[in-house]
Amino acid sequence: MAKFVSNKNETIRLFKNPFLEYFSHIHPATPLFVFIPVIIVTAYMGSLELSFISSVFSFLSGILLWTLMEYVIHRWAFHYEPKSETGKRVHFLVHGIHHDYPRDATRLVMPLLVSIPLATLFFFTFKFLFGPYYLLIFSGFVLGYVAYDTIHYATHHFKMNSKIGKFLKTYHLKHHYGDDHTAYGVSNPLWDYVLGTVPDHVKEKNVSELADSKK
Repeated sequence: MAKFVSNKNETIRLFKNPFLEYFSHIHPATPLFVFIPVIIVTAYMGSLELSFISSVFSFLSGILLWTLMEYVIHRWAFHYEPKSETGKRVHFLVHGIHHDYPRDATRLVMPLLVSIPLATLFFFTFKFLFGPYYLLIFSGFVLGYVAYDTIHYATHHFKMNSKIGKFLKTYHLKHHYGDDHTAYGVSNPLWDYVLGTVPDHVKEKNVSELADSKK
């Protein structure tokens, strides 16, 4: 049976509760206005406690940590296949709706009712785990998240004409319209390469380019 996929920028109602329904929609620029000040403040405060080298390393480590989290959440949480009806309903609310309505511009970035509690949880988790490095690791982590949300929206709604932009757009849309068991990285394909979930079209292109370079 073919899967339903809407190619229109349209939305459907998810909740009877008007409060939940309202906050299930979000303008794509909202994470920028909410989290960029957080990134700046935590990076500045963290840099006061560390050397320049430690600050840069911690910040970059936070970005790298986000890329892994992005992959893990997308692959094992968003694409978990529940058996129960309740589980299927929850999965649809979390991610299934995005695959059915991939161009719904109001549900392409994470709602604040989800992102703010998660950011708070990660903040205190990092404080417990990373000691004096936690503010810069958190700052890099949040920057990675904001970049992910921005790139994700762009792949669905922007013309991405640069070489990297075209790659990311094709890479993610193949996940939607080709094979949703590969290409779990959205902002980058790093962990797809590490964990073996690079889609076939990329593998074939890489092999072809390698062969051409040896001619």
